[in-house]
Amino acid sequence: MKPYLMAEPALRRLELTITRRLDGLLQGEHLGLVPGPGSEPAESRPYQAGDDVRRMDWNVTARTNEPHVRDLVADRELEIWALLDATASMDFGTAAMEKRELAVAALAAVGFLTQRTGNRIGTHLLHGGGVRTLPARTGRPHLMALLQAAFALPRTPPGVAEPLLGVAAEQLGRVVRRRGLVVVVSDFLDTPETWELPLRRLTARHQLLAVEVVDPRELTLPDVGILTLIDPETGRRREVATGNARLRRRYAEAAAGQRAAIEQALRRAGATHLRLRTDRDWVRDLVKHVMRQRRLATLAASPALRRGGAPAGNGEAAPIQAAGQEGPGEPGRPRAEGRTGPGKPGPPAGGWGGPPGGGGAA
Repeated sequence: MKPYLMAEPALRRLELTITRRLDGLLQGEHLGLVPGPGSEPAESRPYQAGDDVRRMDWNVTARTNEPHVRDLVADRELEIWALLDATASMDFGTAAMEKRELAVAALAAVGFLTQRTGNRIGTHLLHGGGVRTLPARTGRPHLMALLQAAFALPRTPPGVAEPLLGVAAEQLGRVVRRRGLVVVVSDFLDTPETWELPLRRLTARHQLLAVEVVDPRELTLPDVGILTLIDPETGRRREVATGNARLRRRYAEAAAGQRAAIEQALRRAGATHLRLRTDRDWVRDLVKHVMRQRRLATLAASPALRRGGAPAGNGEAAPIQAAGQEGPGEPGRPRAEGRTGPGKPGPPAGGWGGPPGGGGAA
């Protein structure tokens, strides 16, 4: 069974916290930008004949000696757009699943967590053939068709030029006009300078969740003797003597520096950062992330906290690193030779080139 289907029962008991106000035309469950039928108080105005007396603003009425009523902010539907990285560097996995499978599972989780009346989800699929756009629509059949299309994307042969993540993010920003939730699922192995600014532009209008997909072999190199590494995006091969302790240490240090640079770039871009690993229980990490963001949103909305000088916006501390069990999924495909995870510029090994602020809680 596909990993995202195994996780659906657990995910349906949760809901992502959407804190930004949204555009919309249909009645939904999220705060809108304009007055209308809803539950969130807006501005007060003088009472007019026919107004609902249950919305009387008695404080303003007492101050002005004139009857006032308080308008409400309309509750609107949510539009979700996901940018799924399915380039060659995602065709790698040494644990419970490949990075691409975990990315599709993360996309499914976002769909299950936001599947409410009127909510729509669309996707930009970034792969070797370019960027494929699936329009935003409602309903479970559309969500399942979207996941099947992402799961069935063909693998990119080594050496084929692929679009950069930043280019796809810029294209997504031009397409998505209505305020909503944007989710970027990738290993973010492109140079941060190429995608940081496009993501920052997205956070200016949307709530942005960045899901970083990581495999343990991208962080440490095991001692397995002579290992043949293949760059999946260029086809370049290199034999590495993993018995060299100094080489393994340099690899781990370079990989840690690379991940720190990614984390800092996402923080500067204003995105909420979630890191999922192929060797961990990704459902547990996702649940902890959602519960943590819910608590942060509650604290940020507390008037007492705001009076104490804490920011009223939403943010996130360092990415969750809670220990978990092996994640559900299909077993990885056997390979005769190892393949490098970082197909783009990665950590060198022995000479081989190898809390956010404005993004809001998701």
